[in-house]
Amino acid sequence: MNRIAAAFSDAGVTGRLHALDIDSGASVSVSGTHLVPTSSLHKVCLLATLYREAAAGRIDRTRQIEVPAAERTPGLSGLAVMRDAVRLSLRDLATLVVAVSDNAAADVLWREVGLDTVNRAMADLGLPDTIAVHDMAAIRDALLATPNLADPAALADISVLNPEQTNRSTPRQLAELFAAIWRDEVCAGELAGELRSVLGVQAWTHRMSSGFPFDDVRVSGKTATLPTVRAEAGVVEYPDGGRYAVAVFTRAASTAAILPAADAVIGTAARIAVDALRSP
Repeated sequence: MNRIAAAFSDAGVTGRLHALDIDSGASVSVSGTHLVPTSSLHKVCLLATLYREAAAGRIDRTRQIEVPAAERTPGLSGLAVMRDAVRLSLRDLATLVVAVSDNAAADVLWREVGLDTVNRAMADLGLPDTIAVHDMAAIRDALLATPNLADPAALADISVLNPEQTNRSTPRQLAELFAAIWRDEVCAGELAGELRSVLGVQAWTHRMSSGFPFDDVRVSGKTATLPTVRAEAGVVEYPDGGRYAVAVFTRAASTAAILPAADAVIGTAARIAVDALRSP
């Protein structure tokens, strides 16, 4: 769509987007089938698999795990910044994964669930291009091995920015995953409601949620950030019952960590797409 492309251009980014009406199947797409590096967005695949396995009786999501301080994946939030051992259930670890994008909690769950199990679940759900290659610790290690993340030339060889070498999907398949969660196709009943509730606790509101500044519109989702890359996928729910799954990925030329326009355009593009789907 021209308006979405113009919004990306005005923000100084290139962008990819896919949005779909969860109930009618109508969609809007801008390069939505192109592979993208998913980084933290692959945590949604992990959680969907956790709840799918729980529904099949293969995992007890209420089982508690001791997480020693010395064995955690470093990060900027959650368990990574805590000093003492903690004991949490799998579902409470999942809540931290979404609420503050907790890498330490995510890697506990990656070990419990397994990369192969997540990849099988995505294939079974009809998402063959949604593939996990490594956990969050491996992504962090790849970034730390880069001598100067502020140098655009140095980014060319980083594996986690190349979707062929890292956790990957497409905007379309990530939107379809969220739609499947909201249609009870990943799990049903109490488990489905709990999974959707977990996906609604994200603390960050500066991306997709910024496009829907209304008390009666609910946005659930998960962000992802890499050098030059900002993304979010989720579901926008309107009070009239309208439900829209949206995934937006942007890439900036600048390596600056703080680019407000690049964050905000995710909400702008999502709003344009949802408005188009809601138009008669």
